[in-house]
Amino acid sequence: MEEPQTDSNGTSDAIDLSHHLSGEARDRVANPLKDILRVISECPVTDLVSMANGDPHHSLYPFRQIMYEVPAVRDISDPVTSWRNTGPAQIICSYKDQECALSIRDAFPYSRAAGLQQSRDVLTDFTKLIFAPPNHHVTLTLGNSDGITKVFRLFGEKGDHFLTDEFSFPSMTNSPLAYGVKWVGIKMDSGGIIPEELEKVLIKWDEAKLGRRPHVLYILPVGQNPTGSTLSVDRRKKIYVIAQKWDLIIIEDDPYYFLQYDIPQTSYALADPDEFIRDFRSTLIPTFLSMDVDGRVLRIDTFSKVLAPGMRLGWITSNQLFHQKLSDYTDSSTQPPHAFGQMFVTEMLGEHGWKVEGFCRWLRSLCLDYQKRRDFLLDVFRREVEPTGYASVNCPEAGMFVWIEVFFERHPRFIREKYSGGSPVVARTNTEQLLKELFERLMNNQGVVFVPSSTFAIPENPLWVESDGHVPLSDRARFLRATFAGTEEIIEKGMIRLGKGLREFFQD
Repeated sequence: MEEPQTDSNGTSDAIDLSHHLSGEARDRVANPLKDILRVISECPVTDLVSMANGDPHHSLYPFRQIMYEVPAVRDISDPVTSWRNTGPAQIICSYKDQECALSIRDAFPYSRAAGLQQSRDVLTDFTKLIFAPPNHHVTLTLGNSDGITKVFRLFGEKGDHFLTDEFSFPSMTNSPLAYGVKWVGIKMDSGGIIPEELEKVLIKWDEAKLGRRPHVLYILPVGQNPTGSTLSVDRRKKIYVIAQKWDLIIIEDDPYYFLQYDIPQTSYALADPDEFIRDFRSTLIPTFLSMDVDGRVLRIDTFSKVLAPGMRLGWITSNQLFHQKLSDYTDSSTQPPHAFGQMFVTEMLGEHGWKVEGFCRWLRSLCLDYQKRRDFLLDVFRREVEPTGYASVNCPEAGMFVWIEVFFERHPRFIREKYSGGSPVVARTNTEQLLKELFERLMNNQGVVFVPSSTFAIPENPLWVESDGHVPLSDRARFLRATFAGTEEIIEKGMIRLGKGLREFFQD
């Protein structure tokens, strides 16, 4: 494998990873009309007259000003609580004919795939400040789902296998199935994906029977959905070394990165913006992107969890080659994200908005708010559910979910068969049936809904599973996913109903 080159400043040059591209990505050509836009944007003529464009003139746009009323963050100790209690606000504006970070006349014409330059600039600056990636480029997306599905197509061929957590979010893992990509689930524990189990699969892989060895790892390293687990720094380093050894692409999907809990708190008293940002950044766990010297990490970020899901705006950080291929794909498919979202983010992070410092203050306050919700759920669980003796719950370090383990072996109808050879992935208990029954009874009899772990389970295959001592995933899928993103009233009602439902279910 080609080694990365490093210049005198210690900056790494990405190695050639073009062999990872799918045939579709290799065959896709640049949109010739969008390429003309690129040529125009680089033209040095100051009074260039364009007769080439096909979009309405800005004088016909039916708006001159867009105003956003947002929380005041600069001198507020807890801006999230203040905002929820109708506290002070800040007004941010986008104008057509007045000075602002991204004017209406510049935002709304047809544009190129990677996003408006002003938006890319502020997100590139933010990415550099928080993640400090070497030699990476920002591509805007219509949120995480858009970014992830495009990245899957960038690398996936019919017959390929991608690697991921054995419990993974099905809205994303369903995406590449239609064009022939299958999934290999890697065993997890309370700390997330286990590096040694990842390497076991790669070592055991039989290309004669299964096709080429997996070359893509898709992972949610912080507040993983659904388990709530967060990878330690040590595991991240081990996984990156494995990725280098086995030439893996790492897709780092991290929507919950800024919702980390039980970490040292940055002082709001810090007046210097740069000092506040440095202190805030120091409390966050290092990312795969920040340790990527090869260019093999594509990091996917979104505003959905920290601003609003309907923003449908995010960004991918990748090496130059992958950035260009993603741009080519977008130019001939979805086109760049909507101007309203790009304008808002550009103004928010710009000189007349929150700036990066203010956004970090909002993120810190948001973490504290979600941490209180998490702690409230755990307290009510200990009061209402734990005394039943039928379930336990983890304490997630990040994200929006807890992973509730149900002790089905204590149910009077629990069945366990002794393993006597045969396929190591065939269920030996009736855990899956009991889980389905519990889900339905909680919903229909108690009026409370959780997501059963079977929804997230990646199907196993005996060809890549160690036979000795393996417990089938269907026998380990004994969990319910619960969110603590709701109000205290919703959380308390849910836990009370869970406790009552478990008592009734286990007494059946």
